Formats: sequence, C-alpha cells, structure tokens
Amino acid sequence: MIILVALLAMMALGGVAFAFAGGDERTQKRVSALAKSKPAGRNAAKAQTEAQKRKSLATLLKDVEKNQAALKEKNKPTLRRRLEQAGFEDANPRNFWIASGALGLVVALICFVTGQSLPVVALAAFVAAFGLPRWVLNFLFARRKKRFTKEFAGAIDVIVRSVRSGLPTNEALRIVARETPDPVGSEFTRLVEGLKVGVTLEQGLKKMHENMPTAEVGFFGIVMTIQAKSGGNLSEALSNLAFVLRDRKRLEGKIKAMSSEAKASAMIIGSLPPAVMGLVWLTTPAYINLLFSERAGNLLLGGCLLWMGTGIFVMRKMINFKH
Repeated sequence: MIILVALLAMMALGGVAFAFAGGDERTQKRVSALAKSKPAGRNAAKAQTEAQKRKSLATLLKDVEKNQAALKEKNKPTLRRRLEQAGFEDANPRNFWIASGALGLVVALICFVTGQSLPVVALAAFVAAFGLPRWVLNFLFARRKKRFTKEFAGAIDVIVRSVRSGLPTNEALRIVARETPDPVGSEFTRLVEGLKVGVTLEQGLKKMHENMPTAEVGFFGIVMTIQAKSGGNLSEALSNLAFVLRDRKRLEGKIKAMSSEAKASAMIIGSLPPAVMGLVWLTTPAYINLLFSERAGNLLLGGCLLWMGTGIFVMRKMINFKH
C-alpha cells in the first residue's frame, strides 16, 4: 500500500512538473498564435477596406470620364464659346460675322480692281471671309491655351500650399484667382464667382473645362470631383497632379526638340512653291499671268493649291505628335 501511494505521489509530482515545465512554452505558443492571428485579421480587413475604396474610386473615375466624354460630344463649342476661349469675353458673334463679311468684300474689291478673273475673286473673297477670321480665332485660342498650360501647374502648387497651411479649398481658389496672372486668374475668378452664387464645385469645374478644354483642366476637375465625393488628402493628390503636369510639359519640350528637324524640313518644302511663284511674278509677270487670265491656268492653279494643301496636311500629321 505504501509503495502504491508512493508511486501515485511520484506520478502526481511528475505531472505537475511536466505541466509547469511545458506550460510556459505552450502558453507562449498560444499567445503568439493569437497575437499573429489578430494582426493578420486586422491586415485582411484593412486590405479589404482598401480594395473596396480603390474599387469605388475606379468606378467614380469611370463615371466622371464618361460624363465628360458625353458632355464633350453633346456640347460642341458655339461661335460665342470659341470667342470666349480666344479671350474675347464680351464679343458678339454678330460683330464677328460683320467683320468677316467686310474683310471678304475688301479683298474681293482689291482683286477686282487689280483685274483678276471672277473665279480668283470669288476664291479670295471666300478665304478672306470664312477662312482667315477662323484661322485667327484658332491662333488666338492656341496662344491663350499655351499660356494657361504654362501657368496652371504653379496655380495648383498655390492651392497645395494653401490647403497644407490650413486654409479651406474655397479660400485657396480665391488666392489663385487674385494672385495668378491671366488667363489662369480669369478662369479661376469665374470659378470663384460661380461658387459665391451657389454653383457647385463640380458644375464650376465643368464650366471651366468648357472655357479652357485642355487635358490639364480635365485632370484637375477629376481630382477635385473625386476628393469632394470620396474624401482623402487633397493636398497630396494635387501635388501629384502638379508633378504629372510638369512631366507632361517636360515631355512636350523633348518632343519639340526631337521633331524640330522634321518640322524645319516640312516648312522649307512647303514654302518653296509659293516662294518660286513670287520670284517668277517679280521677274517675268507676263509669264505667270496666264495662270490667272486663262481658264486652263485657273484649273492648274486650283489643282496645285489642292495638292499643295494635301501635302502640307500630310506632313503636319506626320510631325504632329500627341503626348
């Protein structure tokens, strides 16, 4: 009996010793497993939240791009809009048509007085009344767009610094409208004035994109719309946008530098026929007057203009790189 009790006591002491000897290790293993499982669960939940947020942002971005594409197809710029885009804010389309008609009549009168044939007079009047004013309008708009693109990244930097310093978005837009030179300042002034009378930010940015239809303004509108609807760090998003716009500008300069030789060659080739024609006109005008006085000469001159225009158009397409 004593031996049995001793054996049982030894077994009990061994069990206790075994429990205490391996308990800490098992406890540590269980604690570490639980500690690992909790961060894993938290990381999984966080990753799922980030994936859902990223998916919602992608859906919102697609919706914004689709709305802008539909708006671009639906609302083609009218003559009044094109005048505003060129910088004529108070211009009237009726005055534009009156000036175009007067220019066409003056050119037709000059051609008639100099003794040109009727087809030449009609062609010159048509070009002066419909072609030249629209070309000037497009030239002024392209120059204004170039100036806007040049100053737009700096305006975004002003917004970023203002937001980081604690100012609200509307006040940052007012600073840009007040401090930035035209045409960026005038466009932001329109945006701020619209916000004062109750226009939403999305509507104001859409109006801004209509007045200045550039990719940079489209990017700015998308970023501001997404941040207004889904939230986030506005200063970081605009800072990244400014970096992208500067990279686009740098890429544009690189493309211009690499394509300058081709452009110079195209300009020389395109200007040779008119230059030779002018020299012949100055040296032997009777030799070249047949192109303007005879019907066959008029047809040849029209064919030459058609083929020269086609060649210049093709060369322009070849050297005009999209970026």
